[in-house]
Amino acid sequence: MTDMIRVLIADDHPIVRDGIAAVLATQPDLEIAGFAATGQEAVNQTSALVPQVVLMDLQMPKLNGVQATAAIRAGSPEVRVLVLTTYDTDADITAAIDAGAVGYLLKDTDRDELCAAVRTAARGGSVLASAVAAKVLNRLRGDAADNRLSSREIEVLGAIARGHSNKQVARVLHVSETTVKTHLLHIYTKLGVADRTSAVTTALERGIIRLG
Repeated sequence: MTDMIRVLIADDHPIVRDGIAAVLATQPDLEIAGFAATGQEAVNQTSALVPQVVLMDLQMPKLNGVQATAAIRAGSPEVRVLVLTTYDTDADITAAIDAGAVGYLLKDTDRDELCAAVRTAARGGSVLASAVAAKVLNRLRGDAADNRLSSREIEVLGAIARGHSNKQVARVLHVSETTVKTHLLHIYTKLGVADRTSAVTTALERGIIRLG
């Protein structure tokens, strides 16, 4: 039997919570662990219910989504937080990722993409909505016209290529695991890939990193 992925839905609008729950309920491997109407409830419910994934809105009372994400990651680091919001500004995206979110989706995401994103998050992957990825890409292109990887990004990718986990990379480079994830998201965008395996393959093909 397929292992169930338990999801906590955190949104201050009951209709939105019910709508998301209805979508997830159509999937045989996704299970609703619970609901939260405030950021503080999201933190408390995560601690009590220990879901694999939290779908987090950004604009909520009693801790906003970024603050709740940071608190969840601090108290329950094994839980994956996936932002689901209507806001797509650079500041919102950066703040959410820096707080520890493993992905960022917009509420106009179709149901198949949402369900796939939940599965990816549960497996430890990172997910960016196409519109969000485009914004990140445009910003990075503005910051570096040639779009080359920074020396630290090359260090991170080299360690990943040698089979290190995010936690191991963080320990070797003396940075937080969240910082490693942020570097990886930047790497994916710069290389035009969607996951760590493709990033390593592309970087090896281009001679950006070498093994041995």
